[in-house]
Amino acid sequence: MEMKNYSSSTADFILLGISSNPQMQKPLFAVFLVMYLITLVGNGLIILAIHSDSRLHTPMYFFLSNLSFMDICFTTVIVPNMLVNLLSETKSISYVGCLVQMYFFMAFANTDSYLLASMAIDRLVAICNPFHYGVVMSPQRCLLLLLGSCTISHLHSMLRVLLMSRLSFCASHVIKHFFCDTQPVLKLSCSDTSSSQMVVMTETLAVITTPFLCILFSYLRIIVTVLKIPSAAGKWKAFSTCGSHLTVVVFFYGSVIYVYFRPLSMYSVVKDRVATVMYTIVTPMLNPFIYSLRNKDMKRGLRKLRDRIQS
Repeated sequence: MEMKNYSSSTADFILLGISSNPQMQKPLFAVFLVMYLITLVGNGLIILAIHSDSRLHTPMYFFLSNLSFMDICFTTVIVPNMLVNLLSETKSISYVGCLVQMYFFMAFANTDSYLLASMAIDRLVAICNPFHYGVVMSPQRCLLLLLGSCTISHLHSMLRVLLMSRLSFCASHVIKHFFCDTQPVLKLSCSDTSSSQMVVMTETLAVITTPFLCILFSYLRIIVTVLKIPSAAGKWKAFSTCGSHLTVVVFFYGSVIYVYFRPLSMYSVVKDRVATVMYTIVTPMLNPFIYSLRNKDMKRGLRKLRDRIQS
C-alpha cells in the first residue's frame, strides 16, 4: 500500500477529541462550554479587581493578574477549537494550524509555570526577608521576572515546533487527542523520532523542572523560617498566605509531570486525556476560586469592583 506523506502544509490532521462516542458530543460540548465561560469570567474578574483596587497593586497580585491573563490565553488556544470539533463531523485541523496551536499552547503553559515560580519567590521574600521586601520585589524586578518568563517560554515553544516541523507523517493522520500536543503528534510520525524524543525530554526537563525546583526550594526555605516562629498563631498566619498558591502548584504540576515526564512508549491515550484536561481546563477554571475564596484582600477587591459596576 502506498504511504501518504502528511508533512506538507496542505495536509490536515484529524483530532479525535475527548470521546469518539457520538452520543457524548453534545453533553461534552455543554460541559466544556460552561467550564470555558467560567474560566473567562472568573479570571477576567480577578484581573479587573486587581487593576481597580490600588491596595492590590503589590508584586503578588501583579503576578496573579498575569497568571489569570495567561490562563485565559492558555484555554483559548485549546477550548474553542475543541468545542467546534465536538459539533463537527470532520474534526480537522490543518498542518500549519496544528503547529501554531502547539506553539502557543506550550508558550502560555510554560509562562504559567514560571509565573507560579515567581509567586513562590515573592512568598519566600515576604516571609523570610520581610524588611527588604520592597527593595527585592521592586516593580522593575517583577517586570523583569515577567519578561524573562515569557521569553524563555516562547524560545522553548519555538524550538519544539521547529523539531516537529521536520518530521514526516505517513499513513495515519488521526491525532488521538483533543488538541495538537507533542506526544500524540510524535506517535503519528514515520520519521525516526528517537533524537526528537531525546531533545524534547531533555529540554522539557530543563524548562519545566527549573521553575518547579525554584518553587520547591522556596517552600523549603519558608518551612524552615516558619518553624522558627514561636507562636502557633504566627506560624498559621505565615502558612495561610501560601495555601492558595500551593494548591494551584499541586494541581498544575501533578498533571504536567504525569503527562510529560514519561517516555513515548508509556503514552496512554485515555489516561493522558484526563490528566491533560486537569491542567488545561480544570486548573485555569479553579484558579479564581482558589485565590479568592479564602483571600480577604481579593474579596474586598471584588466587592469594590461590584460596587463600581453597580454605581
